Amino acid sequence: MTDTNDERLRGIRITNTQGNVTIGDDNTVTNTVHVGGGPRDPRQEELLQAVRRFRTDLRAVVETEETAALDGELAETEAEIERTGEAGPGRLARLRQSLADAGNVAGLLASGVAVGQVLGTLLGG
Repeated sequence: MTDTNDERLRGIRITNTQGNVTIGDDNTVTNTVHVGGGPRDPRQEELLQAVRRFRTDLRAVVETEETAALDGELAETEAEIERTGEAGPGRLARLRQSLADAGNVAGLLASGVAVGQVLGTLLGG
């Protein structure tokens, strides 16, 4: 028989399951966080995956001012898609400019070409 007054059984239990948090000692509090409002547009998801691959590939390139700025813009694009479900037109335009500024590097890496292609479909050209 278990003693319900046993100090080892008392206290706070915390569990976390996919955004749901339950805390309690005979009390329960539940907090559910929904981010992005549902599934992403497939083109935004494609951009997110291309951005992640490109950021990984950029680590193998000698860093310049342009590649550092490009990586920063890629990071901001990734964060925006994760946070809101999409990269807005202003973000896409800034990313396109950063790709142009980094020029040769973006063209040499297949992942950079992929980002440029997805941007072209999202920006219309």
